Amino acid sequence: MAARKAAPRKKQGAGPGVPMTFLLRDVGNRKGEWEEREGVLSLAGIAWRGKTPALGREVDVRFRLPGVSKELRAVGEILRVVKRSGGIDFRVRFTELDGKSERAITGYLDDHEKGG
Repeated sequence: MAARKAAPRKKQGAGPGVPMTFLLRDVGNRKGEWEEREGVLSLAGIAWRGKTPALGREVDVRFRLPGVSKELRAVGEILRVVKRSGGIDFRVRFTELDGKSERAITGYLDDHEKGG
């Protein structure tokens, strides 16, 4: 199934997100190595703290959710980069995400919010 542009998100439920481990790489370096990052998953995208600046403005993202057999993939746009002591905070909005992955994320975040 082809990826589609991610639909605009409702503010409700976007919350602070859930801790998650991601694999990331710069979209401009599709043959490059994937880098593991610890961060936060939300309905809108991901956030993480890194030590080096990003090479571009878009990233490929891969991750797994508990209870979902297939790895999820998305493309995201880096919206915000804030340098702080100890690292750089990155905020990424999903720009390409297939419908099945979007539903899996929504279900996972809903379950997590309910304490599941």
